[in-house]
Amino acid sequence: MTQRDNSRTVDIGYTLAGEAAIITLSIETNGVALPDSAVTTLAGDVCKVVEPGPRSIVWNAGADWPENVTENAKARVTAWLTNAPPQIMVIDLSKGTAATALNPYPVYYYTSLEALPGGGLSNAIYKTDGLVMRKISSGNYAMGDEATAGASVMVTLTHDFYAGIYEVTQKQWYKVMGTDPSDIKNPMGPVEKVSYHQIQENPNNTAMTPNWPQSDVPGGTSFMGLLRTRTGLAGFALPTDAQWEYACRAGTTTYYNDGISGASTNQLNNLGWWSGNSGATLHTVGQLTPNAWGLYDMHGNTWEWCLDWREDPPEGGTDPDGADAAVVAGQRVRRGAWYGDSAAACRSAYRSGKTPNTMDAGLGFRLFRTLP
Repeated sequence: MTQRDNSRTVDIGYTLAGEAAIITLSIETNGVALPDSAVTTLAGDVCKVVEPGPRSIVWNAGADWPENVTENAKARVTAWLTNAPPQIMVIDLSKGTAATALNPYPVYYYTSLEALPGGGLSNAIYKTDGLVMRKISSGNYAMGDEATAGASVMVTLTHDFYAGIYEVTQKQWYKVMGTDPSDIKNPMGPVEKVSYHQIQENPNNTAMTPNWPQSDVPGGTSFMGLLRTRTGLAGFALPTDAQWEYACRAGTTTYYNDGISGASTNQLNNLGWWSGNSGATLHTVGQLTPNAWGLYDMHGNTWEWCLDWREDPPEGGTDPDGADAAVVAGQRVRRGAWYGDSAAACRSAYRSGKTPNTMDAGLGFRLFRTLP
């Protein structure tokens, strides 16, 4: 680790042996790590998958740490297994529809939201050209509640997964698909009027065979298929019904995901856009209070598609994947309610469904990626 003469630019060299890995960097002074927000202006072989060999990182300390001086600094370079990545993943969609398997969307990894360049998550770029996802650890929970058909069922999820911090926005959909079907135009608002088929199977709004749960491979020109091709990463899909509720609850067992007992509409006003506070319109994502895992708008704003065929009561057990075929009016599950719904429909356990070719106002989705 060396500082360039007459400069506040720092060069860090390292050698990666063995196999490709995801590399992150922290800077320590007197044995104490600088805040993640003080080490964000980085270039070179960092915050991404790096191949073995001699590698380098450039840190612009003048931009991140302009008023500070130390004679005792160390760089800590960490290598993460590609199948056990860091907490935060960001897909850079700025290449738009021009991206291909050979000219892919860059994918970056960070140890926290504070490490995101550009001032962190508050930067509007993460609602337009950058799609931010948070890693959720596997675990057990009770799916459903006393108002759910059949009450609650125990679920075990055995795979970690990433979940979108925000619902997929209109600008993000446009970057991948080259269209914006939404009625209420807002580049940073959730995309709406997109069908299950368009997201997971075919952009012409038709089904593919086989499909979920017989196959987890999306259609090649669907949103998920294009995202897999243009990042070179597997696992992107809509969430299962069980994954969605697990991510929404974030460890809570209460009516809403704030962990507060009761069902006060004042609680909901802080968490989501519904008929009581939305003004009958969708809103820019990420304006209200996130859940304990940092996910915004899990209550209201737009309905969110899930993978599963709808069945009542929901399937429990280990990694449930829903019914094998359409059993309730040919519907796939949707979750979370929309800006025109009642407070009761916004609760964490509420389940509904629509036929997979439906393109309704207030019906969108959130991106998930299941890890091996």
